[in-house]
Amino acid sequence: QVQLVESGGGLVQAGGSLRLSCAASGRTFNNYAIHWFRQAPGKEREFVAGISWSGISTYYTDSVRNRFTISRDIAKTTVYLQMNSLKPEDTAVYYCAAPSVKNRVVPTTLYDSWGQGTQVTVSS
Repeated sequence: QVQLVESGGGLVQAGGSLRLSCAASGRTFNNYAIHWFRQAPGKEREFVAGISWSGISTYYTDSVRNRFTISRDIAKTTVYLQMNSLKPEDTAVYYCAAPSVKNRVVPTTLYDSWGQGTQVTVSS
């Protein structure tokens, strides 16, 4: 089982930046891509970005492309989501998840693990 813990959320003004972290652990963590999702109040959970195990392949939803950057550290135990030019509509709880098809970068419907989420609030 993969354990995921998010951190780095907070309150920021529109146009500002935040970096979220997703720390992964567990003996079965090897070869997992990691995805970021978000869920705003009253809305469905939405895919944001994905990164392969190697860190070479990435995928973004259109609304965040060119503003957000997903990356992972050399040890591959932490995945980051650098969020720039934040907008009020980016306000949501952000989650990281490990897809059941381990190295799938694009969104899927099956996930082995989810983190507990971190709140991001962007004020106008």
